Parts: sequence; structure tokens; C-alpha cells
Amino acid sequence: MKQTLTDRYDRTIDYLRISVTDRCNLRCSYCVPPTPFAHMKHTDILSYEELIRLVRVGVSLGIRKVRLTGGEPFARKGLIDFIRELADLEGLEDLAVTTNGTLIADEIQTLKDAGLTRINISLDSLKPERFAKITGKDLFTEVKRTIRGALDAGLAPVKINTVLLDGVNGDEVEDFARLTFDHPVQIRFIEYMPIGKGSGPEHSDLQAPAITRRLEALGPLTRVLRSAYDGPAVRFKIEGAQGEIGLISPMTNHFCATCNRLRLTADGHLRPCLLSDTKVDLMEALRSGADNEALASLFRHAVAIKGKQHDLSGHTVNDMMSSIGG
Repeated sequence: MKQTLTDRYDRTIDYLRISVTDRCNLRCSYCVPPTPFAHMKHTDILSYEELIRLVRVGVSLGIRKVRLTGGEPFARKGLIDFIRELADLEGLEDLAVTTNGTLIADEIQTLKDAGLTRINISLDSLKPERFAKITGKDLFTEVKRTIRGALDAGLAPVKINTVLLDGVNGDEVEDFARLTFDHPVQIRFIEYMPIGKGSGPEHSDLQAPAITRRLEALGPLTRVLRSAYDGPAVRFKIEGAQGEIGLISPMTNHFCATCNRLRLTADGHLRPCLLSDTKVDLMEALRSGADNEALASLFRHAVAIKGKQHDLSGHTVNDMMSSIGG
């Protein structure tokens, strides 16, 4: 009989997001501080061998989906070989990655051959100069190449993650949405979350209700039924479009009741919730000689303390988004 991880609110936890590094080649304004900050030391980051072992434990408990994040995951050397190892794990059914797309334009087919199932690409502007201002790097062309390569390779669905900010990129909602008429992509508009020590604003009015009204001006919206490996996005199609729109609304419409995930940080902490600083230390146990059953007990503990819902309106998450993994 397959094991399952079920929390006290009867949610089945079968999805593990893994941050493989806190480093990134971009400096997006809402993600990292405007001033210098210390990265994790190499010795404080889980090795690939340690990560494989933890994923094996997770899969034995019912984890079926893994997503690799960062920082920028491809800023860490050897990631493609790690993906190949993960893809060979029996019981793991879905393997995805979230990336800024600036480092892998020539590696897409290799990634698919290694066993990558799907890809999410972060892109906050379709205007090259604005992209450079937001990210600190003039790499817009590389992201476009990555998106095109992912579509050509059949890494479907190709999802484009866009964080909307007042006065920064809010005028591009319609431009992003129009991409779905010409390409089979899923544009995912994400409500801005004031997390950590980034230099973003405390609040953005570009939230799901306002975004929906603007999308409706482009054509009738049809709700898309959820699939087995959907995340928190509420999905729509605009009439006549090839692709879809996804709305992720942690601020205006908590999806906590259906949350099925844990997050493993690069320094070995299991976080039951993105929007909480509560965490369980796995690295200490790993490096102290814990056996797999002891590690499994820590997974179960993380699930047991998972809250009913986040309270981001009542407190601030202190850790930076780049160290949590989004």
C-alpha cells in the first residue's frame, strides 16, 4: 500500500519544491535587497547526493511531484545531471523547473532528454529595456530563445510567470495576455507578495479582480478545468486563444485549503508554507547520521505543523524569496 502524507486539515501533501541554490544571475527588484547581502556558504547547501536521498524519502511517503527552483536553479553547476538522476527515481511522476530562462536557451532538448517534464519561465516584461531595468541584466533575447525552444521541444505546458507591480509593468497585462492568441503558452499572473528584504513595494493594487476585468476586455473568459498536476493557478481561456491565462492570487483569494506542497530550502529546511517562517531542519539530521526513518519522521512533523492558512496580512516573512525558492 502506498504511503501518503496527510495533514490535520485532511490535505494530501504530494508535491515538493526544492531550492537548489540561493544564487541568481539576475537581481530582480522585488526579490533581492538593493544593498549587498551574504549568500549561503557552499558547505551550508545540500549536496546533490543529500538532495537525492531526501527526495527518495519523500517519494516513499507519497511525494509524486518535484519542482526545482532557486535563486536561479541553473546557476548551480551540474543541475542537468541531477535532473537525470531525479527522473530515474521510481514513483516520481512529474519533474518540473522554474527558471529565469537566461542560461539554458541552448540546453532545452538536453533537459527534455534528461527527463524534465515541464518548465516555468519567469518574465516580468515584454519590453527589453524595462526587462533590463527590473532584472539588472540585458538578457531579454535569451529568455525569448528559451521560451521558443521549450515550445519547439514540446515541454508542454510552457508557463510564463509574471509578477505584476503598480507603476512597473502593470501596463503590460494585455500584451502578455495577447501572447496566448498566437502561442500555446500559459501566462500566469502572480499577485505580488511582500516577502523578505527585497526592494519591492509593501502592496500592489494589481490583483486578481482588477486583472480579470482587464482580461475580459480582450474577449469572453472560459474557466479551464483543473488537471492532476495543477498548482494554485485559476485557469482561463480567452475566446479564440491557443494558450491560457492563470491567476495566482495569494493575497486576495487564499488557496491554502487546497495546498499540497512542502518546500525544501537549499540549506536543508522543510517549510510547510511559503508565507511563514516556520521550518524543520533536515540538514542537521542528515549530517548527524540519521537513518531514513528518522528523516521520514521529520517530513511527517513538517506536515503535522502545516497551518490552516497563511497570515501574510498580519506579519512579514523575513527570509528572502531567493533563499526560499518561491
